[in-house]
Amino acid sequence: MTVRTLLRSPTAFVPLLLSAVALALVLVWVALFGVARNADEGAPARLFQLLMGLQLLIIAAFAVEWLPRAPRPALLVLALQLGAALLPLATIIVLES
Repeated sequence: MTVRTLLRSPTAFVPLLLSAVALALVLVWVALFGVARNADEGAPARLFQLLMGLQLLIIAAFAVEWLPRAPRPALLVLALQLGAALLPLATIIVLES
């Protein structure tokens, strides 16, 4: 099995999509409203948290399903998923500092 065929699995590509949506949410919010700090984080922060939490659950399901079957390609896809998950988190950290 190759990484390309493994990426066709929903548990492989959905976390990548969720990361893209989370990053887009952060970038659009910053473009529209700036990086002003509020006491209440509001709905966008809650949506971001839900996206990231859901993403972690799907990544765990992917690991349970594919690591025993195809360890090498699964590890590469896991690295891609985790890298994609860190991108929106790193963006938030940079913007808050």
